[in-house]
Amino acid sequence: MQRLESLLRNSPELRSLAGQAGDIAQLQAFWSQAVPPQLRPYTHAGSLKHRRITVFADNGAIAAKLKMLSASLLKNLQNKGLEVTSIRVEVQVQSARRDAPQQPRQISAQAAGCLETLADGLPDSPLKTSLQRLANRK
Repeated sequence: MQRLESLLRNSPELRSLAGQAGDIAQLQAFWSQAVPPQLRPYTHAGSLKHRRITVFADNGAIAAKLKMLSASLLKNLQNKGLEVTSIRVEVQVQSARRDAPQQPRQISAQAAGCLETLADGLPDSPLKTSLQRLANRK
């Protein structure tokens, strides 16, 4: 890692590139704090030019949601200390599909009991197996 850092510091071309990468990383940190957690995995900050932040969305639906939230996002960014006056949203489709992080779903004990009762009254079948599996999610 130190060899890479010394290479970036000693090469004028790479020093400029490392500086830009650092600026983008800092901008991404601001963006990650401002955007709602549900949208965070599907967006990233691109650049800040002329007090306009460019943000990339993974698809059109996310871009539309960001545009609807642009006023509050702009306010959040300004409150975090970033000097921005507008947000530009662009769609940048990912080449590899990213699945949303799955959170295990649970059901109440009462619902689990009802499912177990229903499953007990059924003959052995895929439906019975599925109901028993659902009942175990308490």
